[in-house]
Amino acid sequence: MDMKRLCAALAAAIATLAHGQDMLKDSPADDWRDIDPEYTLYLYVADGRVVIELAPDYAPANVEAVRKLVRDKYFDASFVVRSQDNYVVQWARPEEDERAKAMAKVKVKPEFSRAIDAKLAFTRLAYPDTYAPEVGFSAGFPVARDPKAKKTWLVHCYGSVGVGRDNDADSGNGSELYAVIGQSPRGLDRNITLVGRVVRGIELLSVMRRGSAPLGFYENPAERIPIRAMRVAADVPEAGRIRLQALRTESRTFKAYVESRANRREEWFKEPVGRLGVCNLALPVREKAR
Repeated sequence: MDMKRLCAALAAAIATLAHGQDMLKDSPADDWRDIDPEYTLYLYVADGRVVIELAPDYAPANVEAVRKLVRDKYFDASFVVRSQDNYVVQWARPEEDERAKAMAKVKVKPEFSRAIDAKLAFTRLAYPDTYAPEVGFSAGFPVARDPKAKKTWLVHCYGSVGVGRDNDADSGNGSELYAVIGQSPRGLDRNITLVGRVVRGIELLSVMRRGSAPLGFYENPAERIPIRAMRVAADVPEAGRIRLQALRTESRTFKAYVESRANRREEWFKEPVGRLGVCNLALPVREKAR
């Protein structure tokens, strides 16, 4: 590609991005919701802060377990113990740690799915999905549903945050957490409890050096990456918070945004796909003006 054609392609890409940004910028204020600081976690690593929104509508017991651990400062001075390419980053206290040994005896009920509830908003995608009869968005999160079984569940997309567990379904207790940093591992859906999603700072996790041991664990303890601290956003002084808003997934703007991503009409696109996977749409989040 010569420089002239390269510049034209770049300009088209920028126009594509601007089209979506204009749609969001011009949206009504009430199409956005404030992300609740009581259900927001800050994960502090050496290079910055990762912001996680929790999903109490889908995993109330596990969300409360995680919030309690964070407020007990369980994750302070813990480590990223695993970084598996195209899969997950996982953080926890080392197994030999005394608090980790005590937590190994604690059990929290698994919340792999929940009952469908008409009171819980659901914006369905019109496109077929390989893993579930229906997919869409609910309460700001990508979800799947099975109307026959009357069940719904959070799905594993890039940035999803879950509770690590052993073979027993109830062996996860919130003391080991992971974030998806690769292609969506949807085979994990309904096999492990998801508690939220990263809304800011996933790049701080996705670039962490990969572990060389099986499953991406760090073979040498010295390779583990320190977690400086973890906090519930509501417990952080106002000056230290970032005020974020998420686009309401039941709003008209969101529906228009989904349609625009599935049917790309910008000049650069020659063959619009006409459909969209539930994990192919980054849910819009913006910083709220003070």
